[in-house]
Amino acid sequence: MKTSEIRKAFLEYFQSQGHEVVASSTLVPGNDPTLLFTNAGMVQFKDVFLGRDQRGYSRATSSQRCVRAGGKHNDLENVGYTARHHTFFEMLGNFSFGDYFKPEAIRFAWQFLTETLGLPKEKLWVTVYHEDQEAEDIWLKEMGVDPQRFSRLGADSNFWQMGDTGPCGPCTEIFYDHGADVWGGPPGSPEEDGDRYIEIWNLVFMQYDRQPDGELQPLPKPSVDTGMGLERIAAVMQGVHSNYEIDLFTNLLKATANIVGTQDLDNKSLRVIADHIRSCSFLITDGVMPSNEGRGYVLRRILRRAIRHGNQLGMKDLFFHRLVAPLVAEMGDAYPELKQSQAQVEKVLKLEEEQFAKTLEQGLRILEQDLETLQGTQIPGDVVFKLYDTYGFPADLTADIARERELTIDEAGFEKEMEQQKKRSKEAGKFKANYHDGLEVTSASEFCGYDDIAGESSVVELFVEGQSVAAITAGQQAVIVLNNTPFYAESGGQVGDVGFIRSSDATFDVTDTTKERDAHLHHGVLASGELKVGDSVTATIDNTRRQAIRLNHSATHLMHAALRKVLGEHVAQKGSMVTADRLRFDFAHLEAMKPQEIKEVERLVNEQIRANTPVTTELMAIEVAKAKGAMALFGEKYDDEVRVLSMGEDNFSIELCGGTHARRTGDIGLFRIISEGGVAAGVRRIEAVTGAGAMAWVDESDAVLNKIGALVKGSRDTSLDKVQQILDRVKTLEKELEKQKAKLASSAGDDLLQQAKELAGVKVLSAVVEGVDGKSLRDMVDKLKDKMGSGIIVLGAGGDKASLVAGVTKDLTSKVKAGDLVNYVAQQLGGKGGGRPDLAMAGGPDVDKLPAAIASVESWLTDKL
Repeated sequence: MKTSEIRKAFLEYFQSQGHEVVASSTLVPGNDPTLLFTNAGMVQFKDVFLGRDQRGYSRATSSQRCVRAGGKHNDLENVGYTARHHTFFEMLGNFSFGDYFKPEAIRFAWQFLTETLGLPKEKLWVTVYHEDQEAEDIWLKEMGVDPQRFSRLGADSNFWQMGDTGPCGPCTEIFYDHGADVWGGPPGSPEEDGDRYIEIWNLVFMQYDRQPDGELQPLPKPSVDTGMGLERIAAVMQGVHSNYEIDLFTNLLKATANIVGTQDLDNKSLRVIADHIRSCSFLITDGVMPSNEGRGYVLRRILRRAIRHGNQLGMKDLFFHRLVAPLVAEMGDAYPELKQSQAQVEKVLKLEEEQFAKTLEQGLRILEQDLETLQGTQIPGDVVFKLYDTYGFPADLTADIARERELTIDEAGFEKEMEQQKKRSKEAGKFKANYHDGLEVTSASEFCGYDDIAGESSVVELFVEGQSVAAITAGQQAVIVLNNTPFYAESGGQVGDVGFIRSSDATFDVTDTTKERDAHLHHGVLASGELKVGDSVTATIDNTRRQAIRLNHSATHLMHAALRKVLGEHVAQKGSMVTADRLRFDFAHLEAMKPQEIKEVERLVNEQIRANTPVTTELMAIEVAKAKGAMALFGEKYDDEVRVLSMGEDNFSIELCGGTHARRTGDIGLFRIISEGGVAAGVRRIEAVTGAGAMAWVDESDAVLNKIGALVKGSRDTSLDKVQQILDRVKTLEKELEKQKAKLASSAGDDLLQQAKELAGVKVLSAVVEGVDGKSLRDMVDKLKDKMGSGIIVLGAGGDKASLVAGVTKDLTSKVKAGDLVNYVAQQLGGKGGGRPDLAMAGGPDVDKLPAAIASVESWLTDKL
């Protein structure tokens, strides 16, 4: 069976058994900030297993794309060296959320393997947790598994848990026996690390909740989580021992071999490249961009490792981006998003290749030089760090090269160098403090703020300094939870509301609103009176501020749609901040926007504003919303039922959004972009204003233009021509100034020649020149060398810092190097420098020491001549 046929057969089998076929989630988890990437099929269902998320089904099946190349699960260094390690792989899985349990899960697995796929039962081996008698009885008594092909193993192998505490349970695993001609023993034997018996499917039975003291409490709804690697089962079905021999990889390897010009499909480097094009392409498809931190850095590491292996195969030209098309041919039907993103993926990869190609050859040369003088078998940490810091070589890339030479790297030394660099560099930024962390909120709030700006409510919880209290008094800072509230809690980039909460004798000033699960947390201070849990209150938001926020939020959606029309469908939101003053929008795009592109985005948004169409919201199933064309934000987690926001003519913008918005597009009034710039690799940022804020910005711009007109003695209408005239005049004067400087330098040079001395038969001129800049000083030395014919010259000039130029005629460079000479003088000034043997420049901050430093030239030369 082809890999695509196995994937299809798996999903169809479990669909026939009442399972909902759920599409693969993105590689960036939307519900688990502790994970770098989605690394298993159960990740998108984690909140369902924990009871935090309710779905319209209790059985599910999926083929989940996964990456294991960073954090706890990191297979990067093994890729290319083993038969089954990958940075990217697909995990087939079936899941039960409190529905069926062990008997059904075991029956499904055995039936699919032995009947649907037709695997011989005698080629399968089963393991169970040694204390799980129930699973053992099902396998041996009900399924009739041969006891001779059955193992009972301990917790290390057959007990799964999400963490030190929380959901956990025993698991049962199914192995495939590749035959006696392959070395290795069955699970649990001394030879189990061999390749004869390969695990193909793991069935996890989540039936306990582990407490902090280690006690296992039974879960009220035991569940099932299974995972089977598609590449592994494809190898079994296609009768090959290595995953790289399956049809999917064979086609990728052939395409790679054709591009790099080799016929050796078993080449390790070829396997690395074929694996890495999958992870790189899907990561970019899911919105990850190469960068120097977090997920982007992992992507860059994978990418550069692939490029280096291409270089090893003799590829000097750009090649990696050309593999996207063969990958789309293999996997585009199963993952349409990959096909849609092909052009963007190719563009990102090509740009990264171009950047790394500039330093790869030089970095490899430096490494070779260091290896020539290497003592022992370990590359020092400072060398690894130098390659990383100067040439962009990730440490694991250097480790990869070391392994090929049967060397290792000093990882501890590298980490030490990294820590020192972090201490030297400034802190890039700080995340906003999550000041409601630790609040044990047990209540929920009903949000009525879509339609109301005020509402009657009751106080259900109060917190002071993180502790639950029964009452608060005037002057206390606190957090209030209401059972019903018009206050929007900060979410999706929209800031939280402010306003007042009043009872019959108390007023609470709300300065921010955040959310903790289903509760809205009203932060602020009690201005007067006393407030108790159970009090009836009136909650009122600052509607003027809210209205400004609504306009900016709606404009953000229109702008997002306009950006996609102007720049392309690859544009995806990477972050936003919507306040009353302005909106900020981060989006995926590789290049700075051109002025005409910015104007076109403005034009499209203002066109929709003038159309004054209604802004509509609908609640619908997530799949219906996606079918309607609604855009979901990258990395966000959505419920089964979502809020769909539509605005503009012909549904100009359709997005999933829980924020507050204008009633009609015309309410926005006016939209202006005030800045556009880069914030990270592949991420741009736009700041814009709307409504009264946009009018204020226009007024300020007019005022500035009027001031410029007055300064250039013109009007706002003639100021552009006036400024251009001034700039042209400045350029003319600068050219004239350069000519005068050159004349003065030439004149001064003729006078300086008279100061030259003879030292050991060589003419030497060392002097301090007044009123000359660095460029003129260099020109002066060049001309003096020509006039002198044979000799050595060192000239210095003062200013904010000292400038130095040394010149040595060609006939004397075998005795004296200009770079050595100028560096000797510069060190006395607290600086350094260098250059060619015949001409070198330097500088230093200690200008007062310049005369003495120049005077020391003759004594230094005495030892050399």
